[in-house]
Amino acid sequence: MATLRVLGVDPGLTRCGIGVVDALGGRRARLVHADVIRSASEDPLDQRLLTIARGLREALEGYGPDAVAVERVFSQANISTVMGTAQVSGIALLEAAERGIPVALHTPSEVKAAVTGNGRADKKQIQTMLVKLLGLDAAPQPADASDAVAIALTQLWRGGGPVALDATGGARTSAQAVWARAEREARRARERSTSRQ
Repeated sequence: MATLRVLGVDPGLTRCGIGVVDALGGRRARLVHADVIRSASEDPLDQRLLTIARGLREALEGYGPDAVAVERVFSQANISTVMGTAQVSGIALLEAAERGIPVALHTPSEVKAAVTGNGRADKKQIQTMLVKLLGLDAAPQPADASDAVAIALTQLWRGGGPVALDATGGARTSAQAVWARAEREARRARERSTSRQ
């Protein structure tokens, strides 16, 4: 039986965290990949966004997630940080939508509550729980990668079990998600075949 795979994105302009997890049934999951996509702060904004977009494309195409979960942008005192985060979040949503991959947004407090049971948990508590929940020797580093893994786990576990969102925002069962993934893979194979001709 195919597993449900989720790509979590912790949007950031300098460091965009990505985490890929597979559902193993119940509340068990396996870490597939965790990393950050970096852009140089001295580069022009358009080039930084392009760097992030390329990294996200590579992750989406390389890991073939059934769903993408992105941390919802929330207001902070530093408006420039919020703007960069929002721009990267938009890129993640667009890249997923172009591939027909369902997307969900989760607030930081939802992520903390899903992973630790406490909506006010700090980063250290989240990382400690990731080690326990995923059977890791250490939490993914840097912290942006751990945050992305936590976001992916939140999507796997929301609603009491592995779900993805369909285009209307409704829940899909794991079987429906597997079917959608098979359709996407067939479409990609057709596109590759057409591009070779």
